[in-house]
Amino acid sequence: MVPPMNLLLFPLVWTALIDLVLSVDQGSSVVVSSFSLPHSKIEPYDWLYMRVELPLWFSSMTMDFQSDASIDTKNMGRIPYSSMPMICLRDGGPPLPDVSNSSLKNLVLNYHFNGSIEGIQNLHGVGHCLPFQNNITMTLTNEQISPGVWYIGFFNGIGPARTQSKMINRGQAYMFSTNVTVQGCTTPTIWGPYCNLTIDQLTCFQNGISKHPRSLLDVVVSNNRLNLDYAKNTGRQMAENPGTMGNTIMCNNSFVASCLGHGESKIYSLDILDATSEFKIVATELGFNQSSTLNNTVNSSEILLMCYARYNSLPLSTVYDYSADINNAPLIIEYPEIGRWYIVIQAINRTKTNQSMQSTALNSNLCFSLEWQIHQCPFGKAGPNCTWEGYVLQRFPKKNRVIPFESYYLPIGETMPTDSPSFPLGNLLSNSSSEDNSDVAWTYFIMGIPHGAAGANLRVSVTSDRRVHYEIFARFGGFPTINTWDHYANSMNSSNDSMLLVANDSSGQSVDFYILYAREGTWNFGLRHLIADSRHQTTLSISLDGCPKHCSYHGTCHFDFDESGLSSFSYCFCDRDHGGFDCSVELVSRHGHIVQSVFLIASNAAAILPSFWALRQKAFSEWVLFTSSGISSGLYHACDVGTWCALSFHVLQFLDFWLSFMAVVSTFVYMTTIDDSSKRAIQTGVSILTALLAETGATKVEM
Repeated sequence: MVPPMNLLLFPLVWTALIDLVLSVDQGSSVVVSSFSLPHSKIEPYDWLYMRVELPLWFSSMTMDFQSDASIDTKNMGRIPYSSMPMICLRDGGPPLPDVSNSSLKNLVLNYHFNGSIEGIQNLHGVGHCLPFQNNITMTLTNEQISPGVWYIGFFNGIGPARTQSKMINRGQAYMFSTNVTVQGCTTPTIWGPYCNLTIDQLTCFQNGISKHPRSLLDVVVSNNRLNLDYAKNTGRQMAENPGTMGNTIMCNNSFVASCLGHGESKIYSLDILDATSEFKIVATELGFNQSSTLNNTVNSSEILLMCYARYNSLPLSTVYDYSADINNAPLIIEYPEIGRWYIVIQAINRTKTNQSMQSTALNSNLCFSLEWQIHQCPFGKAGPNCTWEGYVLQRFPKKNRVIPFESYYLPIGETMPTDSPSFPLGNLLSNSSSEDNSDVAWTYFIMGIPHGAAGANLRVSVTSDRRVHYEIFARFGGFPTINTWDHYANSMNSSNDSMLLVANDSSGQSVDFYILYAREGTWNFGLRHLIADSRHQTTLSISLDGCPKHCSYHGTCHFDFDESGLSSFSYCFCDRDHGGFDCSVELVSRHGHIVQSVFLIASNAAAILPSFWALRQKAFSEWVLFTSSGISSGLYHACDVGTWCALSFHVLQFLDFWLSFMAVVSTFVYMTTIDDSSKRAIQTGVSILTALLAETGATKVEM
């Protein structure tokens, strides 16, 4: 039972919370999160990742960066990428600047890093890199980057040699520190870079099924928000035949509540929670307000009610994803991505002057009503008429996995063995044709990459007993179409995308590709195929792999965690002759490898000269030391180049460096004029010290 005193405190606490909320200024923002990476050292060809999460209500992200790099920006073009330290940003997954063409094409070289980067309007889906500077303060607003997970990569040189194993890393190391601060607006209905824009949320209810708002955020809205209701069955129908569209969620505002003056705009947001086939929005009941001196009728041909839509970012009149004059025709977005969409509506008065159309100011407020629809197919169906098959895939972790998140995917509800990473397509393919081609159908598969697994590689493989005629379209967050996709591949070619690694065979009986560091979240795959293909033995495999193509059998797969500890990423550690992200780049040819091995091993024959000299001087201890040093160095380099290993690599490396140290020290001790007992004492002490140095860090530049 709650004590009476606590019951008295409840109204006081509630009143205080209300006063606190009401006292917050609309233009204010608060710190949502902050992460610091102090005094970090990055060696040549080394790299680090840092994960930053931006919530839906964030306003800006500021990164303060300091380093000891002193790169002259005027001569930046002369510095090779292999020795240039740089910072790279990527949306959804760790950046790969030496793999992604877009990252280096968008290398930011001409900005003064003392504030916001105003020249970049949209970083969504595109990586950007900038070189190290002594001091960088970079601010990116929600008009430039979208909410979600972002990764910041710090690289000290890029290129195929970044993953090549090296005995000694030559180059300059850098010290740096960084601090990332994310600011957000205080309420969900306030947004913008300065938290000074009011946003009305468009929420929908599905008639007779759900009474809860379809919104990503459970928020308290203000009293002046639009009163949303269901569109009546007798009202205006925006679809010619909604019955063929599956589930149709229709929404509108029940009264004319939106009015625009000259230079004003209305901002709305809509949350798409599931994969949908279509979203429409149109304006109705246009008219001037009653206080206007003009008539309350409007010539619709003279009014442009422009609607701009943009995914995950606020649209501008110059930067948007979709636009339309919703006074004359609805804005239609086919297969919109899952997430938050922002919609901006502006009114333009268009008049005809001197045989040309010109925009003039509105003399009074223009009021209008909105209607919008979201079309969704029933579960298990997809396509424009909901006649194609769609399957949700379930993730199964791989047995005896070494890399985190390694797993494969199988359809939910289908009877098939769960111990196999592939499944047959015969009974799953759609057997109904599309409208434009009676022989072609689509089959969709939906899967999700879990939180923190963006550092893994998504593999898709189709194998058949005959030449494959499948086309595979991949898209993040929405259904792919023939015109809208992120990645594409078939048995002959693929999209010109550096983040897509194709591994098809020459027979044409398979389509095999990797999406490198795929974004975490929902992925949709569309198989475009002939209806007759269902008669052939074809299997599909979708999996999360640590390293693509097993590092081309020229390296080993490793993994590490980003600096926040929230995400893991895998990478290949290649041998001495290969490099690249998948160890497929041959840096040293076989002939060159043989020549290098012969000269490297044979060069140790130079130890014969000091050994012979020591033997003639009857310095038997030095003779044993020089001879042992030459033999151990030859055996070590023979093992190092992959010729033959007499002992374990660690033992041979220790003997090589320890005996080399001892040979140098013994030479100087022998040349001194001190007595023999002092020489033995010095050699004993030095042998212990050099053994410790060789064991703890034989190849380190700094001890």
